[in-house]
Amino acid sequence: MRYDINYHMIAFFMGFLLDLALGDPYCFPHPVRLIGKLITGSEKILRGSIIGIKGKSKKADNNRKEFWQGIGLVFIVLTIVAAAVSFLLFMAYRLHTLLGVVAECVMTYQILAVKCLKVESMKVYHCLKDDDLEQARKAVSMIVGRDTEHLDEEGVAKAAIETVAENTSDGVLAPMLYLAAGGPILGFLYKAVNTMDSMVGYKNDKYLYFGRAAAKLDDLVNFLPARISAFLMIAASFLAGSRFSGTGAWRIYIRDRNKHASPNSGQTEAVCAGALSIRLAGDAEYFGRTVKKPYIGEALREAEYEDIKRVNRLMYLTAWLCELLCLLVMCALRS
Repeated sequence: MRYDINYHMIAFFMGFLLDLALGDPYCFPHPVRLIGKLITGSEKILRGSIIGIKGKSKKADNNRKEFWQGIGLVFIVLTIVAAAVSFLLFMAYRLHTLLGVVAECVMTYQILAVKCLKVESMKVYHCLKDDDLEQARKAVSMIVGRDTEHLDEEGVAKAAIETVAENTSDGVLAPMLYLAAGGPILGFLYKAVNTMDSMVGYKNDKYLYFGRAAAKLDDLVNFLPARISAFLMIAASFLAGSRFSGTGAWRIYIRDRNKHASPNSGQTEAVCAGALSIRLAGDAEYFGRTVKKPYIGEALREAEYEDIKRVNRLMYLTAWLCELLCLLVMCALRS
């Protein structure tokens, strides 16, 4: 039976509800893990020919070689992901419309990460609430890339808050927008880009050149979603209740959104800092080295572990606003 936008809308909404209800079951193999294995395997094959570097000219040649191999990685991963998802969806809808809708619904559910983000950040909240700083550091280390061994209670809380704020765009709204625009095919392509960036997009000796294409592509595909996410989060700040400042969210967003090293991460982080009336970012340690970063927001009060609950409330409201907006646009296109 011919594919119809109505099927897409049903799967889009039901997949979102499934994510809110179930999150990511740890006993079930997640497709993103398969994408990660594909990236790791492709990297080993592509980089297998690189040997020791001798001399400046040889180093420059190898840098160029790594850069082009990084482009090859992007091409291979995106091609395989697009082909696999397209084939599965085509076969599901060809066998039966209901099977196609179910397949698309499950794929949509797997791409989104609303509940998973809340569950992982709330582990940090519960540790801090129980005055177990050591376990809180371990819990937050699972969701951030920085060193956490020396963070105090406020530092741990801020790290969790920043992660939820940033991933409201990267892990929730951006994939949701791509799902709305192109279904699971575009949604999984976005997740593949995002996963490549998280695995090889580091500015260190190993990945500076090899991961550059993936990192730049991730910046590109997140540029518009990050800004849409920021505006929806500002709207959510006005709806979230008296503990949130909508005017503060707007003011800090306008002032501090470009202070982050990433062109996109600072968008929702600035909104969150303003909405909660706290100061985020600042210097952080990565692999034993202190990285200087400007502050985002104003320290009208100290960040506390209850702010982890608040930022999750903000994230959920923002996700619902985006979901409803996407459905409204799809309804308008259908008529």
